[in-house]
Amino acid sequence: MGWKTKQGQTETCYKFFTNLANPTRLAAIEHLMEKPMSVNELATALKQEQSMISHNLKPLLQCNIISIEKQGRKHIYTVNQETLNPIFNAIKNHAEKFCPRGGKCLRGDKS
Repeated sequence: MGWKTKQGQTETCYKFFTNLANPTRLAAIEHLMEKPMSVNELATALKQEQSMISHNLKPLLQCNIISIEKQGRKHIYTVNQETLNPIFNAIKNHAEKFCPRGGKCLRGDKS
């Protein structure tokens, strides 16, 4: 994907990271990083209603952060490892290298 203007990059990053900033979506992604799962498996793991999980998976599918594969009657969700592994590794590296106060900078603590 080419970046034509600074505004285009800003909008793309905003939309991408907005998807990741939602706690339910991020929790679903974390579970999917471990293994592919159905919406019912995710709902059970997250202790949420299936409809809530389905609602939160839709924007992740639209952004290709996750994908879906039909296996019989089940729809199995998988995470886009190519995109997310480098991002999560960068966040982990940042936390370890630049957040010497136990990651407080990542929680928004001011102390």
